[in-house]
Amino acid sequence: MSNPLPTLLAMTALAIAGGILATPVPADSTGQGTQMAAADPAAHGAAAGHAAPGHGADGHDTPAPALAQGLCHGFGPQAPRDITMTRGSNGRIFNMAPPSSELNLCNIHTHTNAEHSGPGFSISAGTGEHGGFKCNETASLTEQELRDPAAGRGAFHGAKPGDTIEVHWVYSSCDVAPGKGLGSCMSETCQNPQLRVEAQVFLLVNDHTALDFKDFIYRGTQVNGLHQPRALPQNTGTPVLYGGSTTGPKYTQATCSPLQVTWSVRPSCAKLDINSLYEWAAHGNVFEEDHSHGVRQLVTAEELLSPIR
Repeated sequence: MSNPLPTLLAMTALAIAGGILATPVPADSTGQGTQMAAADPAAHGAAAGHAAPGHGADGHDTPAPALAQGLCHGFGPQAPRDITMTRGSNGRIFNMAPPSSELNLCNIHTHTNAEHSGPGFSISAGTGEHGGFKCNETASLTEQELRDPAAGRGAFHGAKPGDTIEVHWVYSSCDVAPGKGLGSCMSETCQNPQLRVEAQVFLLVNDHTALDFKDFIYRGTQVNGLHQPRALPQNTGTPVLYGGSTTGPKYTQATCSPLQVTWSVRPSCAKLDINSLYEWAAHGNVFEEDHSHGVRQLVTAEELLSPIR
């Protein structure tokens, strides 16, 4: 019997980054195992000053067809959402993933502008893949904080001082190692993992006293045999937990993602030193991330949202 995995992975291929997360992978007729397309990074190659499309625990799965009224039908709860809005009537239920400490980190990626809306990031940045939400303190930054130390030539593209980014740490229940895209979150022997995304929204500033991104990256750390980042952000509020999906600009309320993701979104924005983000890209990383990605527009239809308990 031919190996069904290539076709299955092809059907579920997405675009994290985010991730973390989307170009479908063609079915492999040879019967050899085929990984999902670069998860999150889905559509790599951001133009200077623009976030690249695709990513996140995001856009690497096959979009679902939409009903005539414009909403997807028959699929589970979607993401991103306004985390202050607890209502949701999507009837598809799935088990929430374990805590991140009990899973393997498989991807880290970013989106320019927050995909979610929350108490600390509620300023609309418009619609489309370069829309999303900005940190509430954006307008109060100083001239020094807004100065680009790389003069537009930083090693990490699609983000600059004054921009908001949403970082996704993507975790999997599979026995996998961190790597590029959502494909790194599964394997030929683990095709349907529990996925969890830890999300933090940052305001990028030129300030060495702000948070250092290198404190939150992966550098081979294992705890109890599980791959983990150096740390996750603290002091930004109790994360809001909900059941959702992958994200990324290829998805909308009419074009849904079929993958099930447990989201843990911190409600407050924190300032992040952009120099540390440039350094992360300049030194290279196992995720092959060198640019920020576009956003999926906020999901607002209650039929597409899970209730937040």
